Amino acid sequence: MRVPLLDLSEQYAALAQPIRSAIDEVLATQNFILGPKLEAFEQEIARYCGSPHAIGVSSGTDALLAIFMAMGLGPGDAVLTSDYSFFATGGCVARVGATPVFIDVDPVTYNISPAALELYLESCRTETNGSLRTPKGDRVRAIVPVHLFGLCCEMDAVLEIARHFKVEVVEDAAQAIGAEYPSRSGNAQAGTMGDSGTLSFYPSKNLGAAGDAGMILCRDEALAKRIRVCRQHGMEPRYYHQFIGGNFRLDEIQAAILSVKLPRLDDWSAARRAVAEIYGNEFRRLGLTDRISLPAEPYRDRGLTNHHIYHQYVIRTPQRDALREHLTRKEIGTAIYYPLALHEQECFRSLGYHAGDFPESERAARETLALPIYPELSAEQQRYVAESIAEFF
Repeated sequence: MRVPLLDLSEQYAALAQPIRSAIDEVLATQNFILGPKLEAFEQEIARYCGSPHAIGVSSGTDALLAIFMAMGLGPGDAVLTSDYSFFATGGCVARVGATPVFIDVDPVTYNISPAALELYLESCRTETNGSLRTPKGDRVRAIVPVHLFGLCCEMDAVLEIARHFKVEVVEDAAQAIGAEYPSRSGNAQAGTMGDSGTLSFYPSKNLGAAGDAGMILCRDEALAKRIRVCRQHGMEPRYYHQFIGGNFRLDEIQAAILSVKLPRLDDWSAARRAVAEIYGNEFRRLGLTDRISLPAEPYRDRGLTNHHIYHQYVIRTPQRDALREHLTRKEIGTAIYYPLALHEQECFRSLGYHAGDFPESERAARETLALPIYPELSAEQQRYVAESIAEFF
């Protein structure tokens, strides 16, 4: 039996007509940039996420970049973020000339470890003007927690640490649109708890465009206005540039497609949770839970609907590579997210990190494996995946 890692064809088949109609509406107007479809989609996302402001941008990566540029980050600044994440999280910090400072992850959730974050910040020094400096002398400007694989970080702890050290929080929620967190102040969605947050609509995301697209969420009106200017090369009014921005606009066709899909998002996320439930039951039935670690669900019993949105279903085993080869022979798609921790990447070698500096991130990179997960995945396919893993062991 062939089981792909991801198959978007059934999703598209069910929505082909309304998507094509939405695209035709844009083509008929010939209004492709910063038009009514984008404005409507921004309002829809703001309502869905519970954010005062939503600014459409060209990708999840550009969402981070635009925030950093709007904040004025640059040489001499430092941004703290997870060592185990997609490259854009650290890459965007470096692109504005700031220094990424990596923090180890929790071994169960793979999200940033609040304990490791606090420990690092305690090693920094506070100057008389209140600014916080890293041991290397950079000014700490922001913390970027990454809600990895569809599960929110421990945001109460992260925000408490950030407030104590007077540092801004930019949430990377590229993989977690709609994921909920049971904060002490009430249930909240990924991307809305910090000073700003980012979403990605890359085609494979739970809410995917027909190409690249992203969104920025924030509470502060002044920051929202600056980001809107930033996505247009820092231009306001036309051909007058207050600062250097970029071409970060989300186009009308992508906004139109995403507006068609958004009302289905919660159902798709629920279907992914149902897939995760079947996987877990199968692995327990086959006695595999002492051989593989299953995804954590720390907020499952906290009264939330989207306690996890399962953008990816990630297991771990020290025999990861051999297991993957076995599943490939069985025609089961898998992926490794991510084969290296960020501090291990060649482009970050100049930061001076060494093997063993972030043991949990390094171990996650060696042992984690993503299994097929999407709303239309059948129970029969899942049983085949589980039985194939049992066969390996």
